[in-house]
Amino acid sequence: MKASPFSRLAIGTVASLSLVLTACSGGSTDSAPELSDKPVTIRATWWGADARAQLTNEAIAAFEKKYPNIKVKGEYKDWSGYWDALATTTAAKDSPDVIQMDELYLASYADRGALYDLGKVKKILATSQFDDQALATGQVSGTQYALPVGVGVMSVVVNTDLFKKYGVDVPDDKTWTWDDYAKVAKELTDKSGGKIHGAAGAPGFDAGSLKYWARQEGGNLFDKDGNVSLKPKAITDMWNYGLKLISSGASIKASTMVEDQTAGITAGSFATGKAAMTGAYNTQITALQQATGANLKLLQMPHVGTTKANFFKPSMYWAVSGQSKHPAEAAAFVNFMLNDPAVADILKTERGIPANKEMLKHLEAGLTGPDKAAADYMNEVTPGESPVVTPNGGSGIEPMLQRYTQEVYFKKTSPEDAAKAFIEELQGEIDAAK
Repeated sequence: MKASPFSRLAIGTVASLSLVLTACSGGSTDSAPELSDKPVTIRATWWGADARAQLTNEAIAAFEKKYPNIKVKGEYKDWSGYWDALATTTAAKDSPDVIQMDELYLASYADRGALYDLGKVKKILATSQFDDQALATGQVSGTQYALPVGVGVMSVVVNTDLFKKYGVDVPDDKTWTWDDYAKVAKELTDKSGGKIHGAAGAPGFDAGSLKYWARQEGGNLFDKDGNVSLKPKAITDMWNYGLKLISSGASIKASTMVEDQTAGITAGSFATGKAAMTGAYNTQITALQQATGANLKLLQMPHVGTTKANFFKPSMYWAVSGQSKHPAEAAAFVNFMLNDPAVADILKTERGIPANKEMLKHLEAGLTGPDKAAADYMNEVTPGESPVVTPNGGSGIEPMLQRYTQEVYFKKTSPEDAAKAFIEELQGEIDAAK
């Protein structure tokens, strides 16, 4: 579904891809294409494992039953292979009609004309059940190129069993600050005699944590023009805070954070019971619950000031290819996948808590355990304005950020020097893509 004292929790490793895409205008030029009553075949592609494919194919079968003249050929790959294949087929003007898209690459494809303007199919593709801020996550320069399948918001996940074991009270997440977080984390480390650490990492290993720190200080990572608007002070403050967490023993060591990056969500320090708190999107609680076997609770993010720093993070989107010869049929498929209760009953929360409010309401009565906790948490949080989508050229931000964060936490570079270098390098990548 992938800000603060968190090491990155993600299902896959974000690869920095060089997208060799040509300007693509091979699709229909009609301002409002209409569904055909003749036999039509479209292709739909997504990343994920066999379990996702099985559920998606069930949804495809339901779609084909409703639209008997439209046949959908499904294609799927793992995360890294997916982006290589999509870049290749798009460059060859042979892109699948329907594309599962990620926020990191949305602008890269949209700017090259590789995605279809969904405003042209608004009579086929309904968006009324999406929150405005959720819709904004799929917009580039004001144009709706994609619709979020699921959305998540940032949270702190706590292992309440460890809090109880070591006699530490779970903090009031309506009022706590970053100082409170550090204090609680150190208390957990100290009361356990060093058997565990309070925090399973420090901020800076994922773009979400960086966005949160920028937003809570009144800024943003990117501005409306897609340039880096991050203030050096925000990232310097974030790293200085992380250094204090590490040096005090409140957090695991920097070397362990790097090991956790490789281990992944189900085998890191939090998942194995070696830390009591971690940062994650609320939708990741299901995987963490399965890994820990412990009682977990979602807490709202620590904060400073009154700025609404939290934000909707799309788990993924559905988009229509700008090269599609059947944009109406592709839009009908996306509409079915996002707006039909039959699909909600099949997929449930496999692709995240539904961004469609009607579908979430449809599912809520049947949600239990961590899925219910994730949905309840999202209903409690009031996100601020959606961040600007990662601009073209910025898709490599996470490995870049991780590299600088490691240099700071291993004390090879000062936070101030690293902040300046990171901002310059990221802006340079964006400028080179213009």
